[in-house]
Amino acid sequence: MRISYVLPLRSSAPQLDAEFTGYLRRIAERAELLVVDGSPPEVFAAHRAAWGSFARHLPVDPELATPNGKVGGVLTGVRHASHERVVIADDDVRYDPASLAAVAAALDHAEVVRPQNYFAPLPWHALWDTGRILLNRATDGDWPGTLAVRRSALLATGGYDGGVLFENLELVRTVVAAGGRERLAREVLVLRRPCDASHFYGQRVRQAYDEFARPGRLAVQLAVVPAVAALAASGRWGTLVAAAAAAAVAALAEAGRRRDGGTRVFPAGASLLAPGWLLERGVCAWLAVGRRLLRGGVRYRDSTLRRAATPVRELRRRHAGALSSTSTSIGLNEPLLDSSAEHAVTPTTMSISARSSR
Repeated sequence: MRISYVLPLRSSAPQLDAEFTGYLRRIAERAELLVVDGSPPEVFAAHRAAWGSFARHLPVDPELATPNGKVGGVLTGVRHASHERVVIADDDVRYDPASLAAVAAALDHAEVVRPQNYFAPLPWHALWDTGRILLNRATDGDWPGTLAVRRSALLATGGYDGGVLFENLELVRTVVAAGGRERLAREVLVLRRPCDASHFYGQRVRQAYDEFARPGRLAVQLAVVPAVAALAASGRWGTLVAAAAAAAVAALAEAGRRRDGGTRVFPAGASLLAPGWLLERGVCAWLAVGRRLLRGGVRYRDSTLRRAATPVRELRRRHAGALSSTSTSIGLNEPLLDSSAEHAVTPTTMSISARSSR
């Protein structure tokens, strides 16, 4: 396929297990694979030795480094990509041939595509977090560890802000604010390996902090704990109302599970855990507010990030009209399937488009 696959990576120890390397080899057979590696020098060298024969293994371009290190990796990968269709994926995402082809094809009708993740295997904490995915699928879609974007569209915006926490929302908002179209692909289900339990615990408040980017959702989540406390103090009728509310949340999650083929990968038990996840998020939302007030934000790698994402109005002011019919059509006549002739997308003249030689 004529598609570039960008993997932004930063690791304190080499990630050389056979499963991960085997996955990268399979991706490289179907796409141009760019691993943009912000790891320490000794780890970078080990990765290059293991993957350099089949992947383009690159450091982050220094001028594209950002407080949110992943963004610099993404922008570097997009800058150096050879194809118009670009898939961006975290290191725990596992595309199969069908999902990779589906997300690439969806770019024929959108500038940015948001598929959906599911966890496998399913330890208890991944099953718990699946309740979140299902609630999001029932509403405005979940935010996965992978996106697909037209290279020309992201270049035309000059990139997206690397000083925010909710970076995939920032990317989508930026492209849409510039005139691009988002495609929420609920039916494209992409496997994601779950983190370990200790990492899961460490992410609870950070993920709740993301909702500062969406004040309406944050307000709802902040209301959960006071509402539960009020119902608990109301005696029998309060208990009945709380039970009815929990049943409604579980029913909403089940609707998300059944939507667009979700029953193929999401277990029914996850819907029953959704009320518990929502209560947890209500607690963590208040902790996130405390982090913002007392610490000025949340730690992300080597930085403290205060902003979750840039408001849509501000992005529209910055990027309105950036995507003309000409800029977003670059490369769309590039065939999705390989042919004998190589075709590289002509970059736009925006700030991330210049390629340095490697």
